[in-house]
Amino acid sequence: MAASEPKDDDDKDDDLLQQGKDAFKRASDAEDENRKAFLDDMRFWRLSEQWPAEIKTARLNEKRPCLTVNRGPTFIRQVVNDARQNKPSIRVRPVDGGADPDTAKVFNGIIRHIQYASRADVAYDTATDSAVSGGFGYFRIAVKYAGDDSFDRDLVIERVANPLTVYGDPASTAADSSDWNDAFVVDFLEKEEFERRFPKAEKVNWDQGAYAELKDSDWCDGDRVMVAEWYHRSTERRTIVLLTDGRVIDEEQLAPLKDELDAAGIGVKDSRQIDRFKVTHRLMTGAEILETTEWAGQYIPIIPVYGDEVNVEGKRHFRSLLRDAADPQRMLNYWRTTSTELVALAPRTPFIGPVNAFDTDAAKWATINSVSHPFVQYDGPTQPQRQPLDAGGALGAMSEAKAASDDLMAVIGLFNASIGQKSNETSGKAILARQREGDVSTFHFLDNMARAINHAGRILIELIPKVYTPGRVVRILGEDGATTEEVTLGKRAPAMAEQQAMENAKRIYDLSAGKYDLVVDVGPSFTTRREEAANQMMELLRAFPQAAAVIGDLLAKNLDWPGADEIAKRLQTLLPPPLNGQPAPQPPPDPRMVSAQAALLRATSDAKTGAMDAETNRMKAETDRLQTVGPAMTPQAVQAIVLDTIRQILAPPSPPQPQPAMGQAAPAGMPMGTA
Repeated sequence: MAASEPKDDDDKDDDLLQQGKDAFKRASDAEDENRKAFLDDMRFWRLSEQWPAEIKTARLNEKRPCLTVNRGPTFIRQVVNDARQNKPSIRVRPVDGGADPDTAKVFNGIIRHIQYASRADVAYDTATDSAVSGGFGYFRIAVKYAGDDSFDRDLVIERVANPLTVYGDPASTAADSSDWNDAFVVDFLEKEEFERRFPKAEKVNWDQGAYAELKDSDWCDGDRVMVAEWYHRSTERRTIVLLTDGRVIDEEQLAPLKDELDAAGIGVKDSRQIDRFKVTHRLMTGAEILETTEWAGQYIPIIPVYGDEVNVEGKRHFRSLLRDAADPQRMLNYWRTTSTELVALAPRTPFIGPVNAFDTDAAKWATINSVSHPFVQYDGPTQPQRQPLDAGGALGAMSEAKAASDDLMAVIGLFNASIGQKSNETSGKAILARQREGDVSTFHFLDNMARAINHAGRILIELIPKVYTPGRVVRILGEDGATTEEVTLGKRAPAMAEQQAMENAKRIYDLSAGKYDLVVDVGPSFTTRREEAANQMMELLRAFPQAAAVIGDLLAKNLDWPGADEIAKRLQTLLPPPLNGQPAPQPPPDPRMVSAQAALLRATSDAKTGAMDAETNRMKAETDRLQTVGPAMTPQAVQAIVLDTIRQILAPPSPPQPQPAMGQAAPAGMPMGTA
């Protein structure tokens, strides 16, 4: 799919290298603020580094407590795990006359197989976690060989474990960054590893040459070299042609298809020029360009997943779920530490008594607050009294800690009911309403994930016909994740479709024909929906047990049991024939009804035969009469008799005349005694 370009001359290489370095500098400068905020969020919330270093050091030196009650991961997991339970799914649909629903199903099956084989759920979950925790995350699409012994290529969805290795286009304005024209994915390699992976590259020398100039730049880190994947999108002018059969292809494809088109009588109907995007992938360091390849699609295959986006004066700021909750969290830590210090580490309350009251058992009185003594003696008539503990400070600190906790939830928008804790709601409806409020306040994170997967789907639809070449047999995956099917890919002339259907031949799917679009559904996974369906079916059977006879096999299919499919097959054999794909059994015929029907058929047949014989005899008699009187009649008279006879034959039978009731006179025109 990606063919290497021949190496250009040194001047052109230098120009491309400088262009790449300038693009990286712009991206690095534009993202500096977002990247620093990302690191701060990760260290504060995920590593629990929530105390300023100088304050923490001072308190520890004084042997004072420095507690961290990090509530952030609970809220992060609430949003991330909600996204895991409601994974977006891609559904491809045809959008023009050249596409068909069956091929759309093949696209769906291939995309599901790509996601399953490359464990795309890991990529999606990692990107979502990074967006919620730090403000942005990424995953990417790549092309790899299907195996070590194969030349077939597959599309894979890969996770980006460290979002800080990706630098996007600062000029992008699209919500899903589908308009990126430059993007970088960087990695630092030791000198030895760099020379092993790129033996034809220039040897790294920090003392002289091109690499020596990188010593104090972003392209080196100590003795490590930064290698960047640079995706650059440019516009190229192309000509497309409209064929007489309705297909639209590039003008460059006409020559290879000339013989096929001529044999089918297909010509060029129209042509026009268009601007089309072209993506080039280069591996580069700050000193040289290592490799150059052409990417098959028109989108850069790095998909960002953003958190909360805020655009200020044209600059995009990406914020995490907890960006504004840092101060309430610091307050919570401080007041919980203070209350602990006041209660647990405060000085012990002393005893007060007269002078010399503690001379007896002085050693015991000195350790009265640290050692449990069975008895202690005192001098004088007045007993020493312990002073009461002043808990006012501790109670105030606890009250402030409670207020800080409430502020934390209010800032985030997730309350106790949303994270499964008991709150002041008493009814189930109120609890669900509070949970729904929490879901609404954080829904933009799930929606941004759906946008990212929608963009990934567009990239896959564009790349699949170019990567999965004609003649290849591919495996597609069903919606349940278990059903698989093999389909054959290829290109077919339109006239072959009907012929193959008539011959019942195995269908060949042309993925390059027609246009396809997609929609992304956000909801429970197929497994979750199957479990919900099983629960609802069981509730139906409790209310209406008679339904078990007709839905028992469907219930078994949705149960997660070992052997559930076999149970479903056995239950299916017990279904009534119409539900089992068989005709309904007919009851045995009644012998009396059969005999009556046979007698009626015989009577009807005899009546028809008699009527036909009578008509035949009448026509024969008329013919004989005409032959007898014919010579004496004029031609006009003969013609009139023939026409009259034909009218009588063709005229419909007269309707039956109504019969008079007993004792009534016959209607006018009706002969007396007519039966």
